[in-house]
Amino acid sequence: MQDAAQSREDFEARLRAIGAERYHDRHPFHARLHGGDCTPDEVRAWVVNRWMYQSRIPMKDAAFMSRVEDPDLRRAWRKRIEDHDGGTAEGGGIRRWLALAQAVGLEPDYVASGVGIIPATRFAVDAYVRFVRDMPLLDAVAASLTELFAPRIHAQRIEGLLAHYDFADDSSLSYFKKRLTEAPEDVAFGLDYVLTHADTREKQDAAAAALTFKTDVLWAQLDALWHGYVEGNIPPGAWRPGEGMRA
Repeated sequence: MQDAAQSREDFEARLRAIGAERYHDRHPFHARLHGGDCTPDEVRAWVVNRWMYQSRIPMKDAAFMSRVEDPDLRRAWRKRIEDHDGGTAEGGGIRRWLALAQAVGLEPDYVASGVGIIPATRFAVDAYVRFVRDMPLLDAVAASLTELFAPRIHAQRIEGLLAHYDFADDSSLSYFKKRLTEAPEDVAFGLDYVLTHADTREKQDAAAAALTFKTDVLWAQLDALWHGYVEGNIPPGAWRPGEGMRA
């Protein structure tokens, strides 16, 4: 017999507990980065590889919207693409990330090319795009709920980078500063959608599994960075120090 659905309050607490245990703010690479212990090349490796995730966010959102028949849901979700792609003249999150790349000494065009991405990072991010494209809409929305926990890590990152790295200033950290206001707006809608539409225990279990999957996607990227650049096991084809630097 199927278990009864959790109350809205209990289900939200369940989702938040997943983040408390599994969100990538707990990864040792972030402690190293925010504490000022990363070398300049470790920071550059993070910027190069995180680009893969940043650049695919609007692509996964476009794939999601292509399946949505409800115009109200499409209108609400469209903002996410605009947040990252920006307008024709003014950049969104993607261009702000390239400003960070330039600040740490990388050539933005090199970063934007995607050359040098660690294979494990590419596989993890591509898996997320496929998940959002192919899974039920409820699961796809639930996977986005890592945004519940993002403002905390952005605040930690801003504080840590400003304290420890010469490249850090208002311009280079503009991506994170902007997400402090964008992410809560996005997640308020997404959380309400999941809590409302996950109205059976089966749907709640699937939504919780989707959020867990997304935390795995984020964690895997940092595992790859740690193995490649902290432990010195850079895989073939991945970025190597000195490549893609500004002249």
